[in-house]
Amino acid sequence: MLVRAALVLAASLLTVTFWPAAPPASAASIESLAQRYTTTFYPLWLTQTQFDVAPHNRLIGPDTISPLYQGVVAINDDTLYGSSPVDTSAGPVMVTVPRTPVSYSVLLLDAYGNVYPSAIPSKQAGVATPTTLYALTAPGYRGPVPARATRVSLPHPFMILIFRADRFSKNVDQTAQAAVFRQSLLMQTYSAWQANPAGGATAVRSVAEFALPVKTMADTLVNTAPVVFLQQLQRAVGNSSRVPPLSRADRALSDAFNRVFAGGGDPAVWPAVSAGARAAHGALIANYQNHRDRNNWIHFTNMGKWGTNVLDRASLNEYIQFGNGISTAAYYHTFRDGTGAPLDGANTYVLTFPKSQIPKASRFWSLTAYTPNAIEMIPNPINKYLVAGYTPGLRYNPNGSLSIYISRVKPPGVPEANWLPVGFRPFNVMLRFYGVIPGSSVANNTYVPPPVWRR
Repeated sequence: MLVRAALVLAASLLTVTFWPAAPPASAASIESLAQRYTTTFYPLWLTQTQFDVAPHNRLIGPDTISPLYQGVVAINDDTLYGSSPVDTSAGPVMVTVPRTPVSYSVLLLDAYGNVYPSAIPSKQAGVATPTTLYALTAPGYRGPVPARATRVSLPHPFMILIFRADRFSKNVDQTAQAAVFRQSLLMQTYSAWQANPAGGATAVRSVAEFALPVKTMADTLVNTAPVVFLQQLQRAVGNSSRVPPLSRADRALSDAFNRVFAGGGDPAVWPAVSAGARAAHGALIANYQNHRDRNNWIHFTNMGKWGTNVLDRASLNEYIQFGNGISTAAYYHTFRDGTGAPLDGANTYVLTFPKSQIPKASRFWSLTAYTPNAIEMIPNPINKYLVAGYTPGLRYNPNGSLSIYISRVKPPGVPEANWLPVGFRPFNVMLRFYGVIPGSSVANNTYVPPPVWRR
């Protein structure tokens, strides 16, 4: 029912535009064109759907993280989120960042998930920073901003801003302080700020409001109704108010596809474009799933800095949307055990870090289990979704190593702190490093996590 409702919603977002028809082309060339188009612009379908339901210029975040959360793929439970699309086309957007004792990071992205340096700095625990007012403006804006505000010219008029406040700092539970910080973040338009500078507090909402299954919608549509998917993707690509200016090559690709597809108006091309869209989706999944190291962990170092590698960009948006660049965070993801067999909740697994390989990060590291397709939290009786370096009661082995047990039922004799619950079905796990230490094996891309072994 949830997928059916999502498809109905997706179809309701459709705006059909007709382009002049192109001269007849072979089915193979149309399929190839559709595959390149889908691969190049795939992230825009995801963000267009999210932008259509998210308030702009107002930070929001879920009150908790649970399996209900489906809005962004691979969410974490280590941090408290405050995020918003930022639309500066009508004038500056004001952001007030309060003083806080907790660590937090600030992520600035465009609609493709490309990461940009943020003039709003991230902060480590213990570093004193005063409350600061920022005025985010469109490129070239020369109008007024408050005298006490730090002016920030964004790379594009429409961006995405994400704050992540750490629930634990230096292994100390600071969830309450992180919640105060998030609630005290202010974002609003300049005109609203002039009326009330204290307005625009982060809206903390029920996690149920973040249940729109965006990835599942994309996966389902592109495979079962690819013509509808491509019609919606055309709308996203053509929405110049939200998309960075297309390069010459991307503009040529978009124009060529628009002429052939003509907004889906010619059913004669549907079989070829459908095959191309499905092939693109299969290729981006294979690109991600096959990007494995010797222990079957998937790790990309070009997160948010893909350049012209549109296949990697599509793959990463499918599995780790809105991820940080390698200087801020690193992600290691596996769907397989050390033998290459798929991880399955019918079995019990153990991940043991030798003493020399125990994760190290300046903020935190954590291991999270996810559902096999949606890449979202797995329901379990104790509502526990991760094991982290800060997990209270985490027990190390006598030789200094650390073992994490992954299973549906806690194995006898295993401390609950060292247990990561999963369900009956296949699953996957992601190892995160937040605060990548310069010069470390993670930073120089020589770190390889140990394999997950069936017990």
